[in-house]
Order: sequence, then structure tokens, then C-alpha cells
Amino acid sequence: MLAARRCSQEAMRLLARGVASWSKFNPAAMSSTNPAQVSNLVYGEWVPAEKTMVIPDPLNGEPFIQVPDTQLYEIEPFVASMKAVPKSGMHNPLKDPERYLMWGDITARAATELRRPEVEDHFARLIQRTSPKSYAQASGEVRVTRKFLENFGGDQVRFLARGFSVPGDHAGQASHGYRWPYGPVALITPFNFPLEIPVLQMMGALYMGNKPLVHSDHKVCLVLEEFVRLLHHCGMALTELDICNGRGQTVNEIMAQGQPRSTLFTGSKRVAEKLAKDFHGKIFLEDAGFDWKILGPDVQDFDYVAWQCDQDAYACSGQKCSAQSILFMHDNWAEAGLGKALAQRAAQRKLQDLTVGPVLSVTTETMMKHKERLLQIPGAQLMFGGQPLTGHSIPERYGAIQPTAMFVPLNELLKEGNFEAATTEIFGPFQVVTQYSDRDIPHVLEACERMEAHLTAAVVSNDIRFTQHILGSTVNGTTYAGIRARTTGAPQNHWFGPAGDPRAAGIGTPEAIKLVWSTHREIIQDYGPVPHGFSLVQS
Repeated sequence: MLAARRCSQEAMRLLARGVASWSKFNPAAMSSTNPAQVSNLVYGEWVPAEKTMVIPDPLNGEPFIQVPDTQLYEIEPFVASMKAVPKSGMHNPLKDPERYLMWGDITARAATELRRPEVEDHFARLIQRTSPKSYAQASGEVRVTRKFLENFGGDQVRFLARGFSVPGDHAGQASHGYRWPYGPVALITPFNFPLEIPVLQMMGALYMGNKPLVHSDHKVCLVLEEFVRLLHHCGMALTELDICNGRGQTVNEIMAQGQPRSTLFTGSKRVAEKLAKDFHGKIFLEDAGFDWKILGPDVQDFDYVAWQCDQDAYACSGQKCSAQSILFMHDNWAEAGLGKALAQRAAQRKLQDLTVGPVLSVTTETMMKHKERLLQIPGAQLMFGGQPLTGHSIPERYGAIQPTAMFVPLNELLKEGNFEAATTEIFGPFQVVTQYSDRDIPHVLEACERMEAHLTAAVVSNDIRFTQHILGSTVNGTTYAGIRARTTGAPQNHWFGPAGDPRAAGIGTPEAIKLVWSTHREIIQDYGPVPHGFSLVQS
């Protein structure tokens, strides 16, 4: 117990407080005797709920956050707020266009705040406190968010609403295409990126003229509240959006009664499919991410590739929707000793600096059972890891295992009874590794074709013909190619999202914002003059 306490204290020591005059939460002070109190936001007021959920500290299990457990009898204000939003939105290219400039100004101020070292540190500590990851990963999330805001400061918001015009058939006629808001919308976000995902999607919704109802995972929702308080400090009216905390059943009922005209959901495939059915397909999805990486035949920059593979599989304890789930390793890489290099790097990860830590959606028992399931496949073996972490106080409701890699032979992986097991996403520090030769490339592509999730992928090779062949035969929405290819990457400079599904969402770019948070409207202006000698005879 003493060792466990020291381990927890060492990890907690990393979570000292940042300073922000507008802030509500002190990450270092949250404890069982001083829990953080999260609120709902509706009709411009921060309000409590009658009941609360107590969130356990992911490092020691002690209660440290109280979150509104909003009940069904408390949803009327949220429903009324959603129904009060006109279909034409809060603004559009023809109505209150000054608001595009307003959002550009607010965004620029927020970016300036996040550039302050103490504010960046404050949010990084909050992220670490709620979804433990290394400080480098947490502060990187803050910087990506800040860069996104910098990208859309000033006039860039109104450029998102750029349309087009086409000459008409006669004088006085012209066709104009507009990007139009949906009006009332909903946004549901996961725990793994408590700042980046909700902020990038929420701001996109606001930019395009929508009013979103936002629901962030209850384990990390205080990060969203803190950022909204920052926006208020930067000039945003609190009536611009609503935040409902609580259980999925409650949020689902608000949506059922309020009928958002579009919803963005990031999370599990099971919930995604339920929402798609419940709301008749009026939804954009960034769901499951069983992501593949193929190492091509050309072995070069060995140490860098080994480092990137480790980062992709195990940073944030594997809790990235873009995490490397399966590694197709060419014979040449295996002969060069990549497996040993991966094991050595994984062994350097430790709980003390949060380079490995609590898994918030998969228990240790579940991950250990999955390991045993894979070991039943002929030829499968444990490459490294595969044991629970020791010397810690992480509660049993969360997972805690060593960074793990399971080798599964390619010919066995492709068999019907094994493929489903080998391609089951484990949202933790767990990956499958397989090996292939030049003649096996069609089998590698078969595996990629059979996978259901098509979020991220990587083709690690500088062999142009090889890379083009793989890219031309696959579909993943965000695919990196070249010797520095990765599966995980911050989306402040490129589109990030799945492909191959009409509901596929995007995040991070103007194109993503236009796709997810606006619809096309065509207005044909036809002012005349009426042609001379016009006949009223019907045709």
C-alpha cells in the first residue's frame, strides 16, 4: 500500500494548478473533501441539478468531482431552449451577418488567452486530472485547440460562409449558393480529448449560425465548462449554447423532444448506430477507430519508425480514436528487429509520468480476457506486456495494464472465426501485430477491406509504387503516407475524420466545418425585367 500511495502521490504531483482569473476549477485542490462542482448551462444561466454523480479520481478512486445527474423531470428548459432556435439559425449570410465578425473577435481573444503560459498550463493540468495522460500529450491538446482558434480568428469565420453565384438565363436572374445553418443542433463528445474535440466541434457549430446543445462525457465535463467560462470572459453571451450533464438516457430524451436538426456524435459505434436510427439518419459520426498501419518493404530511419509506432499505439494509454490498433510488419522490418525495439520502448512507459495510465472505458479484466482470446488463435503469442499494472490505486472500474502487443499470424488472422477477434477495438494500450511478405500484399489488402472502421491509417514507406498501390486500394478517411507516416496526428492543419460512410464527420478544417455544421441553400434571384410582348398563353 505504501508503494501504491507513493506512486499515486508522484503522479498527482504533476498536476499542480495553473492560474486564470476567470477560472472556476483548481485541478490541484480537487479531492474527496473539496470536490469540484460542475453545473449545467441553459438559457444563459449556470444551474445545478437536483441529483449529482460522484466521479472517482482515476488515479486513486477517491471522489473528486460532482456532476449534475440531470433527471428526466428536469429537461423541460433544455427542450424549450432547443425548440426556440429558428431553422434559419442565429445568423446566416442574409440575417445578422455581423455575428460572423463577432465570432471572429471572440475566437481571436480566446486564442490569445490560450497563448498565455499559465492558461495553457491550467487546461493541461485539468486534462491530466480528468483523463490522465503525460503532460506532453495534455499540453499538446491545448496547443492544437489554440492553433485552431488562431486559424479562425478575425475574418476567417465569415469566409466559412463563402458561397458562389452562377449567371442566369436572362437579365435580372442569377443563382446563388449559400452555406446555411441548421439552427438547433446537438453535440456529443467523449472523454479522451476533453478539450480538443468538444471545442473544435462546438466552435464550428457556432460559427455557422447554429445553437448547440453540448454533452461532454461526465468524467471530463468540467474541462468543457472551464472553456465556456473562458469564452464568456472573451465576450461570448452565455445564451449562445446549452450544456447538459448527466446520463445518456436524459440527453437522448432532450433530443427526442427537442428534435435537433443535426447531431455530431463522437464515440462508440454501438451508440452511433442507435442515434442514427433514433434520429432518422440526421447525424454525423466519428465512431469506432480500429486503425491499421502497414510498414512497407523499404527499411529506413529505423529508430524513428520504432518511436512513432510506440507513440501511435501507446500514447494516452492507447485511448485515441486514431491509435494504432494493428501493425502489418513486412518481413524486412521483422528481420531488422522491430519487434524487440517496440518492446524496449514500451517498457520505458510508467505510471509515474503518466506515459501509461488509467484506461477509462475498458476494465483490466476485459483486456486480459481479450489477450487470452487471441492466444487461442493458432500461432498467436504475446510479444510484450500483457500484465496488469502494479503498485497503484487506480479503481477497479477502470483498466490498468502494461503496453501490450499480441502477434497473430496473417493466415490465421484472416480466417472467419479469428478475424472478428483480432480486429476488435480495445480502447487501451493494446495492439495486434502481424507479419507479411511481398506475396502476401493481397491478403493485407483483404484485411483492410474487411474492417468496418475506416478512420485513420498509415503506409510507412518511401516506395512510391508500393504506397500508391496501398492508398489506391483502401478507404480510410485520414491516411498518412511516407516514412514518417503515423496514425495519430493533431488536426489543426488537416481534415480528420472517417470515410466510406455518408454520415462520416470531419473536424479541424474549413471543409469539415462546412460539411458538419452547415447545409446548402440555393437562392435564385429573378428581378426581371419581364420580357416585352410576353404572352399569357399557357404552354
